[in-house]
Amino acid sequence: MSLIHPTEQEKQMATQDTEDNITACIEACEEALHACQECAAHDIRESGHGDMGACALLNLDCADICAATLNALARRSPHHGDFCALCAHVCRTCAAECAKHAGEHAHCARCQQACEACASACEQHASERHPL
Repeated sequence: MSLIHPTEQEKQMATQDTEDNITACIEACEEALHACQECAAHDIRESGHGDMGACALLNLDCADICAATLNALARRSPHHGDFCALCAHVCRTCAAECAKHAGEHAHCARCQQACEACASACEQHASERHPL
């Protein structure tokens, strides 16, 4: 592979790799979105069993940024890297909060896993920031 003058086949392969990565990121955002919504709902319903309010609020924030990010990725926004950078940060924060409760609540364990996967997928695109 020539880095200076890539062949057409190399360009097509790179484009396909990027498309595959974006599709995988969209899917990871969707999984995290649903896991966060489920986790928040359980946290709110179980509010009499300890203080799950902080977890629920973080789940809702995370669900919102996951939804916005998957929409930006789906439309191939030139700002998708900006969305991904924030999504990775919020997902890591959400995963850390859910990890505190994962041993007691299966929904927190699922949310933690989904948010960690989403953060990893988004980190692949976080450097693709739109120039100011």
